[in-house]
Amino acid sequence: MSESLQTNEVELHALWQQAQQGNAACYARALKVISGYLRRFLNRRMQSQPSDVEDLVQEILLAIHQKRHTYQSDQPLTAWMYAIARYKWIDHLRAHGRREALHDDIDDWSEVLSVSGNAEVADSQRDLVHMLRLLPDKQRLVIEHTKLQGLSITETATLTGQTEAAVKVNVHRGLKALAFQWKVKP
Repeated sequence: MSESLQTNEVELHALWQQAQQGNAACYARALKVISGYLRRFLNRRMQSQPSDVEDLVQEILLAIHQKRHTYQSDQPLTAWMYAIARYKWIDHLRAHGRREALHDDIDDWSEVLSVSGNAEVADSQRDLVHMLRLLPDKQRLVIEHTKLQGLSITETATLTGQTEAAVKVNVHRGLKALAFQWKVKP
């Protein structure tokens, strides 16, 4: 192990030990440092799925929090942390592989959603409203504002009380869910 890695391990280990003794500030700092390590770890491995990195980082941090009692202080903290990260990453790959088999990319929404007559327009609007109702409110609202009303991310964030980053994430997740609904609709 290089000297800088060893220094990082020692500093992180000291933070974690204080966190384990109930120091909330050290716990928050340790999780911040760990999340940086996790992002780098996952970014190298998930180049084709960068949108999933942040979700997976949060999932791994939650697992670390839930399993913090299993850490043995005589072992390197980063080895324990990366072991959890590897298992969660593999679980993600397995789930993602199964899910991706069910998805078709929708490259041009205008072709998919285009209709020619008034009856078809009414049917399409009814179907869209029905599909949007199936989404959680935070996803449905941001899709309605950004994609249907043409508002900007900033305007939508102000209207919904979400951060701009949350609006972007919810639009992405909502569209992904809509694409899945479209695929499995009879």
